[in-house]
Amino acid sequence: MRRPLGPFSVSAVGFGAMRLTGPGVFGPPNDRDEALAVLREAVDRGVDHIDTAQFYGPDVVNELIREALSPYPEDLILVSKVGARRDRHGQVLAAQEPAQLRHDIQENLRTLGIAALPVVNLRLIGGTEPDAFFDDQLAAMIAARDDGLITAIGLSNVTSAHLLHALRITDVACVQNEFHLANRVSGPVLDECTRRGIAFVPFASLGFGVAGPDAVLGRPGVVREAARLGVTSAQVALAWALAVAPNMLLIPGTSSRRHLRENLAASQVNLDADAVRRLSLR
Repeated sequence: MRRPLGPFSVSAVGFGAMRLTGPGVFGPPNDRDEALAVLREAVDRGVDHIDTAQFYGPDVVNELIREALSPYPEDLILVSKVGARRDRHGQVLAAQEPAQLRHDIQENLRTLGIAALPVVNLRLIGGTEPDAFFDDQLAAMIAARDDGLITAIGLSNVTSAHLLHALRITDVACVQNEFHLANRVSGPVLDECTRRGIAFVPFASLGFGVAGPDAVLGRPGVVREAARLGVTSAQVALAWALAVAPNMLLIPGTSSRRHLRENLAASQVNLDADAVRRLSLR
């Protein structure tokens, strides 16, 4: 199952590398060997879309990717994001100024050991609507693309207004917003992306792993479908996302090879239209 990602084509289920750090997405992993093994097995099993960021760690995830996978397979699409930084205590700080975006693209290139990134997402922080500052941010991303540092531009944590505004200025390869069974606030953004053939890449597709009856994996409908099909709740939730829209690309993250295999197998789970409808009920 392959789907477009801007000018590229990738498997529908990729890998989100954020969880390969220490607690709180900060510092080195508890088991470095396992983190490297997860990355290598992901690629061995056909993953050709890996999501990362220099501020994961910081530097930690990109350096793990470089150690595990460089020299990179020709078909591997590395997608990063800019717009945030970490301080020495691990706090997430905004890094939204155009000069910061350019600097952090270059930091991604340095830590990954590559000359250009296939896709970089501009991750917005804050709830402002499109304005002159957003235009300046887009200009910085376009300049990085024109200078050969990146191939395509994505957006993250955006509204439909941001997407439509950006499309008047540049092509957009993908949108990365939170979206899962328990949080469908970005449904209008997904619909706009679907109409325009833009890849939609949900982060937290399993709801950040939160437990309980209101969480993704604890929803009664998910539990029932998993029992009916003889699969896990996580696989049902991921299969639902794939079935919701033809432009959906998943990047479930994990720090274990066992969960990696479980997540990748979700692409083989067959949900019929009635199952998708039942799961989609609020």
